[in-house]
Amino acid sequence: MTQISTAAIDLPLIHQGKVREIYAIDDEHLLLLTSDRISAFDVILPTEIPGKGEVLTQVSNFWFARFHHRIPNQLSTLPLDQVLPDPDLRAALAPRITIAKRLQPLPIEAIVRGYLIGSGWKDYQQTGAICGIPLAQDLQLAEQLPQPLYTPSTKAAVGQHDQNIRFEDTIALVGKEIAIQVRDTSLQLYKAAAAFALQRGIIIADTKFEFGLDAKGQLHLIDEVLTPDSSRFWPVESYQPGISPPSYDKQFVRDYLSSLDWDKTAPGPVLPEIVVQKTAAKYREALEILTH
Repeated sequence: MTQISTAAIDLPLIHQGKVREIYAIDDEHLLLLTSDRISAFDVILPTEIPGKGEVLTQVSNFWFARFHHRIPNQLSTLPLDQVLPDPDLRAALAPRITIAKRLQPLPIEAIVRGYLIGSGWKDYQQTGAICGIPLAQDLQLAEQLPQPLYTPSTKAAVGQHDQNIRFEDTIALVGKEIAIQVRDTSLQLYKAAAAFALQRGIIIADTKFEFGLDAKGQLHLIDEVLTPDSSRFWPVESYQPGISPPSYDKQFVRDYLSSLDWDKTAPGPVLPEIVVQKTAAKYREALEILTH
């Protein structure tokens, strides 16, 4: 899908990330194409997940719309037919395309953790803290934290690993005012989203936000928002502390990869068909539960 799309879109390709291609439309707009690629442990895997790009685009658009009164976002009003005049190409790609404003991305990833899982759990086991933030003793795997934690990281290039940094480090990167705004906005969005999802039967264990600035320095929500790629989604009905919960996200892929003798460097292993199909089904299920 990605290869066909890249060849068919008659626009300059200015960036290819782990999941998205970014094309230049003009000085004020970008076309973002979300592929079916999947990455794990910061490695793009050779196997794609069918329909994943459409799910991520729809989920992000849902949250952009839900939070538009809280913070401006990247979505543009430029009609797609002005960008892709070919009706067949437009029909084929529209579900995975975002027409976005050109913004200056901030060089940090705004991570919010509501539960003790993943790298946070490993950090806690070794240090009794997450990213230097001390926690109570004897917490269990997947236990809800007393308050959501903001634990920013750097934005690594494709194929490299993000690095956890302190809040003070983000001040050095983007300035105090923006750093505070990013932290506070991230926590507010996470809390609002977690409360909404909980009503739908989904626990949002953690998530990653990204932000950009417009020419006036106004903060915007960009990239993807609260998707199964950027978050951990757990079904409420099967959640219990002490075990790694089943999920609607790519944890299924991570668990499979963790069972292999793989050093988590490129190239990644080919995924079995059963893993591909189960992962695709989990992504679609998350979309249905959240947006319908």
